[in-house]
Amino acid sequence: MAAGKDLPGGPRGGAFERPKERAGVTLRRLWRYLFQYKWMLVLAVLLSVGGNLLALVGPKLSGYAIDAIKPGPGQVDFQTVFYFAALMLLFYLFSAVFSYILAALMVRLSRNIVYRLRKDVYDHLMQLPVHFFDSYPIGNVLSTLSYDIDTVNTSLSNDLVQVLASIITVGGSFFMMLSISPILILIFVVTIPASIVFTKYRSKRVRPLYRRRSEKLGELNGYAEEMTGGLKTIKVYGREANFQKRFEERNTAASQANYEADSFACMAGPTVNFMSNLSLMLVSVFGALLYMGGGITLGGVSSFVLYCRKFSGPINEFANIISELQSALAAAERIFRLLDQQAEVPDAPGALELKHVRGAVEMQDVCFGYGEKPVLQHFSMSAQPGQTVAIVGPTGAGKTTIINLLMRFYDPDAGVITVDGKDIRSLTRASLRRAYSMVLQDTWLFTGTVLENLAYGKEGVSKEEVEAAAKAAKIDGFIRSLPQGYDTVLQDGGMEISKGQKQLLTIARAMLLDAPMLILDEATSNVDTGTERAIQAAMLTLMQGRTCFVIAHRLSTIQNADQIIVLQNGAAAECGTHQELMDKGGYYRSLYQAQFDTGKA
Repeated sequence: MAAGKDLPGGPRGGAFERPKERAGVTLRRLWRYLFQYKWMLVLAVLLSVGGNLLALVGPKLSGYAIDAIKPGPGQVDFQTVFYFAALMLLFYLFSAVFSYILAALMVRLSRNIVYRLRKDVYDHLMQLPVHFFDSYPIGNVLSTLSYDIDTVNTSLSNDLVQVLASIITVGGSFFMMLSISPILILIFVVTIPASIVFTKYRSKRVRPLYRRRSEKLGELNGYAEEMTGGLKTIKVYGREANFQKRFEERNTAASQANYEADSFACMAGPTVNFMSNLSLMLVSVFGALLYMGGGITLGGVSSFVLYCRKFSGPINEFANIISELQSALAAAERIFRLLDQQAEVPDAPGALELKHVRGAVEMQDVCFGYGEKPVLQHFSMSAQPGQTVAIVGPTGAGKTTIINLLMRFYDPDAGVITVDGKDIRSLTRASLRRAYSMVLQDTWLFTGTVLENLAYGKEGVSKEEVEAAAKAAKIDGFIRSLPQGYDTVLQDGGMEISKGQKQLLTIARAMLLDAPMLILDEATSNVDTGTERAIQAAMLTLMQGRTCFVIAHRLSTIQNADQIIVLQNGAAAECGTHQELMDKGGYYRSLYQAQFDTGKA
């Protein structure tokens, strides 16, 4: 595919560059996903409130049990002690049951949300225009689809519960401590604000670090995918060391970004923990002094210390949770930036379905460019139903661009393209693209049986029809030689078979369709000369009655074309049959002779 236009969001090869969203905006967008499961969310809140409130009663009961123990022999009221101990056990048991149900519910809730989120991202990818994938590395897309969504999943299933539990525990503990001794509460007037100020400062600093970590990981994934795809070429040219060095640079950048984010985030835990321990120390000292003065019971001091730990613990955990939430927010921001990428321009209002196609195609004075680089300039051509039109020219002349325009992967900057006299912009894209079958130079097969790979483009096709197409493409014999014949599963897109065999399979796939128009983009580039001639003979029969567009560098394959268009500098420099162009003695003839003279035909 030709290089794409730079999107409004940023240059080619960048991440999904858009203005950075505020945390509140991202949270509101995540909330829309949560709200779809509002009843599960309400139940989760009730379970969390119930479980934490039950757990908060325990320290108060512990204080009552301690106060039932008096100094001196025979002063212990065992009945009262056992009574409060039994109540503690009962409350903690119900709290544990509520917590278990809550954990299972949150796992289910986060699974549902992440499933919908991943589905929305994938569905949106299917709606994005081709130039998006021409402009951005696939590694960033895959990183968002997997890593970023998994990060959000972890945060939803764990951090959301922790935040809610922390709020309830802190609020409940504060109320309980206030009921025991309002004087000791004054200790937190200094320590708590200090913790809040520090946590707020650190949160502002850590979110950009997590965002940068996600971006660097996306770049690393994209580079790794590119290098593994071209590993054979790297080995052929002996450039392993060079590419290892480049990988090391990206790996170092990703590791450094991860280190900076995590190292800065981990500072919060020890700092807030110190504040918590300081509070506990002050409570112990002043609580003992208050007890000696008769201002509080020993059980009250014990309960207050337990509530102090419950009060300080969530604050300490909350500092760590904030780090994870910042990572999740950075991941969610990347997800939403991908979802905000502009989808393919919708069909025009009242767009028509292309039906009963004859195959008359015309391009009138078409101009097109990728960004500021013009490719086609006032290009025109006309193909009558059933004609074969070959397009030749030097690399970069715009051959593949013409195919992109015919398929409406892009729309022309100026000019008109018609099919059967209808402007293709007035037609639905789906019906237009169904009118073409296509064989590209870069073959694509998916993991599945040979039969599935051949038949996936046509619903309800019989095995006999598939076999007939395979025979016409001269690939039936090879298929039957496979262990399970047509039921053989091709792994990893057919990595176990040759490029030529892949090409034959994709040609058979195109032959199987009923499309009235056919596009062949270097369709025989990966087969040997003998096989190519056999395919050409078979295709001449199958191309009968179809309008065919053929892009070819090997000019020997297009001598029988009804029309050959020679592209130069984005315009039709020559046009005619093979013999007419040879008689003109122009660029086509020199190109043809050069191929035969050098033995490249």
